[in-house]
Amino acid sequence: MADNVIDLSRKVALVTGGANGIGRAICIRLAACGARVAVCDLSPGDAERTAGEIGEGARAFALDVGQEASCAACVDAVAEAMGEIDILVNNAGIAEPVVGTLKQKPEDWQRVMDVNLRGVFLMSQCVARRMVAAGRPGAIVNLSSITGLMAHRASNGYGVSKAGVVMMTKTMAADFARRGIRVNAIAPGVIRTTLSKDLVEGGKVARAAFLNRIPMGDFGEPDDIARVAAFLASDWASYITGATLPVDGGWCAFGGPSSGA
Repeated sequence: MADNVIDLSRKVALVTGGANGIGRAICIRLAACGARVAVCDLSPGDAERTAGEIGEGARAFALDVGQEASCAACVDAVAEAMGEIDILVNNAGIAEPVVGTLKQKPEDWQRVMDVNLRGVFLMSQCVARRMVAAGRPGAIVNLSSITGLMAHRASNGYGVSKAGVVMMTKTMAADFARRGIRVNAIAPGVIRTTLSKDLVEGGKVARAAFLNRIPMGDFGEPDDIARVAAFLASDWASYITGATLPVDGGWCAFGGPSSGA
């Protein structure tokens, strides 16, 4: 698919956690489709680097989605510097330590909820308020996970937070539909990022176990998620709202470990 098939020109897109991994790929893809991109991240230096790679039309902003004041300040700063926001991609997220429920520390669980779930709520609320006040349509794309669709052991924080994102997506979609604001989510599978690399190299999950569980037989790439984000943010998805789309190589469609046949 050519970059210019999906046209996001004259659109302003704000991407949280946009400096690295999937967020970085989303920023690059949206820019390739013509959007002006606000790369928002907890690490301003990394955000500046990614914005610099994109070049003209991209700017970096500091953001801690776990802090209400930071969310409001970032949204206002982006709107002032780049114009009213048309697209919000709620990508920022963190993982908990991979331990069973009985060993999980409540403070780790709460931090995951604050970033992965509360952060999506705060950013969506801030951006939607501006869209409604300006009488502008818009698109919000949330990042959930296959762990939000199917239970995984030792994921009682991360998985539950991502399941919450799925329901929040449906609720906000119903709430905002008559305002012209569409809200959808993506549920990535195992994507080739620092997180999946750490899980494999740290011995938490065997690479073969991942590959045998994925019908397509390989990890996804960050741009696999970015292309879907661009689609959901575009007019090509104009009659889609409240949906969560698994982008997982068939993980959710398949019920058990593969024999490798």
